[in-house]
Amino acid sequence: MVPSQDAPSLGRLGGRLTGRPQDAHSYSFNFPALNACVTEARRRVLTRLREWGVDETACDDAQLVVSELFTNAVRHTDSEKVSCQLRFSEAHLRIEVADQGRAATEPRARCSGADEESGRGLLLVGALSKAWGVRPDDAGRGRVVWADLPHGRPV
Repeated sequence: MVPSQDAPSLGRLGGRLTGRPQDAHSYSFNFPALNACVTEARRRVLTRLREWGVDETACDDAQLVVSELFTNAVRHTDSEKVSCQLRFSEAHLRIEVADQGRAATEPRARCSGADEESGRGLLLVGALSKAWGVRPDDAGRGRVVWADLPHGRPV
């Protein structure tokens, strides 16, 4: 895929893309709120989950969930950056994607018509997750969309 002319390449964004391991079972990173960064977010998630020894099914599911949540934050908010946090526990893998808010509505699953090209992302998130939801971010301005996924690796 070739990035559009108005989207900077990921190479040019390199100084602003950050990953920060917090401990053995938690990881977070931030990207600019650009469509071009969705692919890199999926890559970061896959790399970290493989380092943690998470099974391939959970890795695939997590990549899809991150892709949907990150894309929603980019497309439906006026955020400058989007943050992602992974937390791995015995019970589940929690994925949190935080935006800076400024959206007219709260994310919710909806049924799309057969001829619509989008609108099914949160239905997919719900199908792959044990649970998912939305909460205000810690600063109270943005929001965090989270999903708890099953995994096949003992902690």
